[in-house]
Amino acid sequence: MNHVVLYRLRDGVDRARVGEVFPRHQAYYRAFHDAGRELIALGPFATADAAAGSMGIFATRDAAERFIAADPFVTEGLAEARILDWNAVWLDDRTES
Repeated sequence: MNHVVLYRLRDGVDRARVGEVFPRHQAYYRAFHDAGRELIALGPFATADAAAGSMGIFATRDAAERFIAADPFVTEGLAEARILDWNAVWLDDRTES
């Protein structure tokens, strides 16, 4: 079982602030991935809906919880995150763009 983290920006968040924090968020998710490969995938939804947010897929619930606990988007109050257990029926190791 994998675990999905759904992110949503908090109501009223200043988009400029998101842009300021993004480099720290990016450095954090890259380091988290490199440290243990528990982060399987991460990215925003490709929709015009600004509230749609993003998601990450993690190998374990513990990894998802640890990620959220120190993610600058969360710790600086920009985003809310929730974890869903995901019973993947099939995973492909290819990445498409």
